[in-house]
Amino acid sequence: MNNQITNVYIWDMDETLILLKSLLNGSYAEAFAGLKDAQKGVEIGKMWEKHILQISDDFFFYEQVCLEIENCNKPFLEALSKYDDGQDLSDYDFNQDGFSPPHDDLNKRKLAYRHRVIANKYKQGLHNILDQEMMDVWDALYKMTDEYTDGWLSSARALLEQCLAGNEDPTICNTIAGGVVRSNATGSRHINVLVTSGSLIPSLVKCLLFRLDNLISHENVYSSWDVGKLQCFQWIKERFDNRNTRFCAIGDGWEECEAAQAMNWPFIKVDLRPNSSHRFPGLTLRTVGFYFSIVYGNPDSENDDD
Repeated sequence: MNNQITNVYIWDMDETLILLKSLLNGSYAEAFAGLKDAQKGVEIGKMWEKHILQISDDFFFYEQVCLEIENCNKPFLEALSKYDDGQDLSDYDFNQDGFSPPHDDLNKRKLAYRHRVIANKYKQGLHNILDQEMMDVWDALYKMTDEYTDGWLSSARALLEQCLAGNEDPTICNTIAGGVVRSNATGSRHINVLVTSGSLIPSLVKCLLFRLDNLISHENVYSSWDVGKLQCFQWIKERFDNRNTRFCAIGDGWEECEAAQAMNWPFIKVDLRPNSSHRFPGLTLRTVGFYFSIVYGNPDSENDDD
């Protein structure tokens, strides 16, 4: 379809789709002027930190890749795909393959193998990794956090679903390859992309733990840790751009705001304050459509929730 519109939503993670730093430092509770138990928020944040690090180390090579060997954080999982020769990894011993400095072609291949395994585990989901006891602990922590934050996590997920559908009703869509969704009503495409300032492996684990993996595919997760958000935004534009592609960035920080301005993209600044409409719950598809319209003209019919 030559006139098909593609909407690409570029999301920040921390303090946008999820809350973690603001729980740990108490700033989330402070915004409620004494109505929230700050210590409870700190305890919730510490529990998330523990689970993120444990799963990253135990199942996603984080300690081996990023903590023991320098310069191994990559901006996205496909960054070293050209070094992957497709070797069968079913009996591969990652603990005995000699992965170490220097960061030469041989070790880049070994790292590419690890990235392939990480991608497969991401696609399979945590239910194929964790035992039932850990699943129950994770489920309880998610519910506790969502309750403490008045539905921040669940409402953020709901908006991601609506953005993918291009409609207030996320069921009116078809999922196609690569985590892209095509709207039944208009034939337009909608893509969620994540650009986070955190390192790549823990960020992928956060997507899994905070139930974002079915809404943001692994190839659409970018780490700006080493390269900056503007570089990530430029890569995203190169991947998806054509004359009918529209981009919008959503986040809480100055770096993504400045990067969006440099790209001439609309930017929605997420706000922790409880009375703000630019937070979760509060931010809606109508608001996103309005920001699109500022830069690109009138939004599509799917962004009008009349």
